[in-house]
Amino acid sequence: MELGFIGWIVVGLVAGFLAEKIMKRNDSLLMNLVIGVVGALLGGFIATNFLGFSAGGSWIMATVIALGGALLLLFVLGLFRRR
Repeated sequence: MELGFIGWIVVGLVAGFLAEKIMKRNDSLLMNLVIGVVGALLGGFIATNFLGFSAGGSWIMATVIALGGALLLLFVLGLFRRR
């Protein structure tokens, strides 16, 4: 089962929302979407190139990978905001 464009938007939104709550931030819905989608790209790149697997067919695995990427992105952004 391929997720498609709308599927990845939904996964990105969920991942951005979950990452926001885990990192105890208060961002807008649009920012959650952006962080989730960029996190999905980052997580997918890391999972495919460094871990050797893909999440293209599973909603759960795609959300976990997108969440991991979103958390990493928020962590790195937090490092730059403190300076």
